[in-house]
Amino acid sequence: MRTHRLSATLASVVFLTAAAFAADVQKIAPADAAKLVAAGKAVLVDVREPAEWAETGVAQPAVLLAKSDFDGEQKEWKDFLAKVGDKQVILYCRSGGRSGTVAAALAAKGVKTANAGGLKDWTGAGLPVRKVGAKK
Repeated sequence: MRTHRLSATLASVVFLTAAAFAADVQKIAPADAAKLVAAGKAVLVDVREPAEWAETGVAQPAVLLAKSDFDGEQKEWKDFLAKVGDKQVILYCRSGGRSGTVAAALAAKGVKTANAGGLKDWTGAGLPVRKVGAKK
């Protein structure tokens, strides 16, 4: 019983800490994000999972880096971060939650980030998407 309460308390602390960090992340409108990417000042990253990319398509200029890789070994993320330089990393997901969490974690490491919300925000702004195949 005591272990269960401790686990629940720790889970709550982790969740609330992540939510607090995500709340401090700069939000950016998709149209503004697209302008920064087109100007070479930022990189747009889709943090959804490969099945989601295949199902809905992705923002035209997006780099595809799953949050599961970020939460795990970061094989793809390490290479990306080594190459991004001083460009702003603008992230999106389905609704803005996962992208906000990753943006907050990157910002804590000194990376300039912003959260562009979800793919629906991107398409709602009339911005282009592309189809991708399922990644294995």
